[in-house]
Amino acid sequence: MSRVRFLLDENQSPRLRAALFRLAPTLDVLRAGDSPAPALGAPDVELLRYLEVTGRILVTSDRTTMPGHIQMHLQDGGHLWGIFWVRSGASVGRLAETLRLVWEATDASEWIGREDWIPF
Repeated sequence: MSRVRFLLDENQSPRLRAALFRLAPTLDVLRAGDSPAPALGAPDVELLRYLEVTGRILVTSDRTTMPGHIQMHLQDGGHLWGIFWVRSGASVGRLAETLRLVWEATDASEWIGREDWIPF
């Protein structure tokens, strides 16, 4: 089984990463700005290329610029390992529980090319 790996967009609170590590210390999660992930403020296209190369699922609530960049990325022949769109008003605790569940109960291959809203 290949474990899911996440990249939290910079619009996700750093508290989410901390909550995930409390729930599952070995979970593989980076946030934009964490080395070796793209820097804070990096363009969406850079994040999408990084995700493709590293096999990470994007966790984002950016419904302004990201959808258009995703569409262009896919039209240009790129692929995605999955995207989780964060529902408005979701608590950090509930998001962390959802991502931990995904990490524990699913294989990374199950999310390739999929988009879903979290928490479920």
